[in-house]
Amino acid sequence: MALSPAVGTPARPVDGTRRGPAVTNRIPGGAPVLAARFAVPATPETFVRRHRLVERLGEGLRTSLLLVSGPAGAGKTLLVADWAATARLPGTAVWLTVEREDNAPGVFWAYVLEAARHHGVALPDDIGSPARAHEVDHSLLARLAAQLSLREEPVVLVLDEFEHVSSPEVASGLHFLLGHAGPGLRLVLISRTEPLLPIHRYRASGAVTEVRAADLAFRPDEAAVLLRRHGLGLSAESSRALTERTGGWAAGLRLSALAAQGAADPEAFLAEFEAGRSTVADFLLAEVLDTQPAETQDLLLRTSVLDQIHPDLADTLTGRRGGARILADLSRANAFVEPVGHDWYRCHPLFAGILRVHLAARNPGLDRDLHRTAARWLAGAGRLTEALSHAAAGGDWEFAAVRLVDHLAIGLLFAGRDAERLDDLFAGMTADARGPAPELVRAARDLARHDAQSGLDHLRRAEQLLAERGAEDEPAARLTLAQLRVLAGRLLGSADLARAAAEQAAQWEERVPPQLLEEHPELTALRLNDLGSVLLWEGGLDAAGAALAAAVRTADGPTTAGPRHEALARLALVDLLDGRPARSEARLRKAAAEAERAGLPPASRTGVGPLVLAALAVDRDDLPAARSAVDRAAGPAVAGHDPAVAAGLAIVRARVLLADGHPRAALDALPRPDDVTAAAGPPPPWVREAVAVTASAAHLADGDPAAALEALERGGVDGPECAVAAAQAHLAAGDGRSALRALDAVPDHGGHGPAVTVRLLLARSQAAAALGDDAGAQRLIARALTVARPEQLLRPFRDAGPWLRRLLRTRPALVASHGWLPADLLPGSPGTADGTAAAPEQPVEPLSDRELDVLERAAQLLSTDEIAAELFLSVNTVKTHLKSINRKLSVSGRSRAVRRARELHLI
Repeated sequence: MALSPAVGTPARPVDGTRRGPAVTNRIPGGAPVLAARFAVPATPETFVRRHRLVERLGEGLRTSLLLVSGPAGAGKTLLVADWAATARLPGTAVWLTVEREDNAPGVFWAYVLEAARHHGVALPDDIGSPARAHEVDHSLLARLAAQLSLREEPVVLVLDEFEHVSSPEVASGLHFLLGHAGPGLRLVLISRTEPLLPIHRYRASGAVTEVRAADLAFRPDEAAVLLRRHGLGLSAESSRALTERTGGWAAGLRLSALAAQGAADPEAFLAEFEAGRSTVADFLLAEVLDTQPAETQDLLLRTSVLDQIHPDLADTLTGRRGGARILADLSRANAFVEPVGHDWYRCHPLFAGILRVHLAARNPGLDRDLHRTAARWLAGAGRLTEALSHAAAGGDWEFAAVRLVDHLAIGLLFAGRDAERLDDLFAGMTADARGPAPELVRAARDLARHDAQSGLDHLRRAEQLLAERGAEDEPAARLTLAQLRVLAGRLLGSADLARAAAEQAAQWEERVPPQLLEEHPELTALRLNDLGSVLLWEGGLDAAGAALAAAVRTADGPTTAGPRHEALARLALVDLLDGRPARSEARLRKAAAEAERAGLPPASRTGVGPLVLAALAVDRDDLPAARSAVDRAAGPAVAGHDPAVAAGLAIVRARVLLADGHPRAALDALPRPDDVTAAAGPPPPWVREAVAVTASAAHLADGDPAAALEALERGGVDGPECAVAAAQAHLAAGDGRSALRALDAVPDHGGHGPAVTVRLLLARSQAAAALGDDAGAQRLIARALTVARPEQLLRPFRDAGPWLRRLLRTRPALVASHGWLPADLLPGSPGTADGTAAAPEQPVEPLSDRELDVLERAAQLLSTDEIAAELFLSVNTVKTHLKSINRKLSVSGRSRAVRRARELHLI
């Protein structure tokens, strides 16, 4: 053999060629060197076998080529070594660690042949061996391929550190061998870089299995095992944080663990240690940075201030051309730079952090200039949020504020996924940042915190500065100023201020580029929602509904989801106040769907939705659901700053207490004029009416009709609900004529919603019955039942009093087709001596725990899909549970099952 670890005279080459210098057996180090290169590396005791990767390698043997590629320290070699040593391979594993000298074709193939024989692969002598270092006869590769193709079991050839092969001739030979050896060869390449083989062809034919850097990265649970192997029992959160910080890079995790072993508090050490001054930094600087040309090192250091790198931006930061080539080379070399699409690249976060420390040490203060330069380039490229971050990092606050205002992006501080991040970013704005734009940003941040007075102060300063500059040619700043004034008007409860500002905003919109408005639909959505909200507080339901509906119609997107969600919830409140519960509930579903689709966190959702849900539950006599909804409405932080929610919650709480039979407590729970936020102005008519009606009902339940009428007079409103309450008070005092006069004052134009109509009909029916008109009373009750049925309005019938129950028992035909009514209102139902319902009988067959879980969520108005997702059940399983619940409770339909379960105190 021409190349052998044994000492002797080279044999004559079988291929007979004579060109070039002969390959000799004078190998530095002799046999021990070869043994090391042929040996499968041993795994340390701390090695973690990751079964997902082992399975991937096993599946890779179905293809002719298995490529394991990743950066230095990614764990490539140990992964394959452990697999080769422990897995049940279909044939003999041959291991060869490649070195730079193996780029000579003759040397490379001589080592491959010797490695095969070393690992017990029988090769006939007529295959031969290369005679010269720099060439190999093609016939030798043909004979080797033919011999391998005859094998019953394949040879699994593992070539480690294949990044050292830069010879096209060696790569071409491997490609030939792989293509002609058939199932007799499985090639495993372990490489930091993309091999010279035509990988794209293998991919197209499905002949390659790839394990890349993303696959090699440790997952948090795997990292936790690795850390425990190093004697570190960290919490799950600390393991996750370290995994995220290192990007799952194996060497980074191991080096961090080794560094923490000697610390008194390893968890605190890993949370606080400086990446730029650690063994991790030493490894990366030596293995990656220092191996690069000076031009590449400079690019890596300067671009370390970026989260993502574009070649043109890299050229701008370095002042040179060639960034595209350097970044592509780094990516191919797995040098901790990877493409993220559309010509952008990303540096490994741990490596970038180390580079930033290195940059600060080499060039103090340069990072500030780099951030400012990057901010201008990114702003010009239309990447506003990234530009703002870099401007802030560079201390260029005026540039950041001007860009935010000029791009009409002030709404991003209130809506969208970046709202919290931008707010935190501008929290660092220094006092020396002057000009209209910084003042507008300060105003926006104050208004976002519901500090209307401070916000208005900044708005006045911004307006003064604009006037001093004669800034009629700054429509974006003027539009932003008007936009923020609308919000200030909402917070102050000043519809006049909000209306005037909204008109100004509409005028300035005509002066800004249409493209900017299209890019920021949240501006219009926020303005219309704020305007609709303050108009609702003013009491103009029609005007409020128009503005809120317009907000809902704004362009769909992540930045408009928040205001659209809130506008839908407020439209539900408008419908509720208008007496249309079914339409209100439909709006609530849309509001909830908008929030879920956009992934709005609970803290970002309005408290109006649960408030409306609570009021609907009271009208439908579902008091437990009402209490639950009240608790949810009081949860969001915005509830304390929204006068409509605050007042509405107090009213609903009072109604629940009243329904529970506690009229005095209900009176105490009602909001007083002073309870409403002072900045929001006087309460609107709908709040005063609801307070007066509830107070009147409480006094009436306490047996004091005169106090009931007095409460209505104090309210100072004369809506239809007040007329009904007045009629009930007069009837309780035995004055049927006055009751009719109060009801006749309500215009009968048919424009009332069902909830209002039902109460009017029942009050007229009671008055007719009191005046001896039984036939008229029955006709009115029949109409009330017909109107109430689609809306499932139960509370008006419950609140009507004993007279209704007595009348229905004497006229059972009235409710013959109204089984949706509560049991105690139906003729023939068991009752107590005082006419109240007796305790309902329990179901014959008890409900299971899982059925109770399903029923509780059905009571929360969750859909079947939502119940399935929350309980981790299939939709069909939930449907089966619902059918079983209906059977056991002897009802049909979800709402009846919930009502029956409430009666039985099951939920």
